[in-house]
Amino acid sequence: MIQDDAMPTARPYRPEDFDGCLALFDSNTPRFFDVSERESFVGFLKDQALRWPYQVIELDGRIVGCGGHAVEADGVSVALCWGMVDNSLHGRGLGQVLTEARIAAARATPGIARVILNTSQHTQGFYARFGFEAEKVTPDGFAPGIDRWDMVLKLA
Repeated sequence: MIQDDAMPTARPYRPEDFDGCLALFDSNTPRFFDVSERESFVGFLKDQALRWPYQVIELDGRIVGCGGHAVEADGVSVALCWGMVDNSLHGRGLGQVLTEARIAAARATPGIARVILNTSQHTQGFYARFGFEAEKVTPDGFAPGIDRWDMVLKLA
């Protein structure tokens, strides 16, 4: 679905990607993220993104997407974390590429039986297309007007 001749490339996050990833977050505020979540994302980029599998997607040398995953303490779940695409590029297939890569990584991890995530009402339908099902919905769970959807994909 990507409409240009340029092909996106994925690679591991590096500290010098900090500003590019923060710009992605800002492009998705306030609809997909509340401004109050920015501090948590900054902390994540400075710590966990360097320790967990966290990827960036580049297109024409520019960071246009990022997202990662982590094995949960239960040893059978992988949690998707901080996935986003530049707001101006929504609908071009970049989110699909990013999500498919993270699900594939989860499937390749020994012992993993499910993928979990929390998202909003704005993107729950996107994840449902991959087979994720809602387990719980918390109105205003992230911020006023941004509901929290806890979803799970059971791996066969």
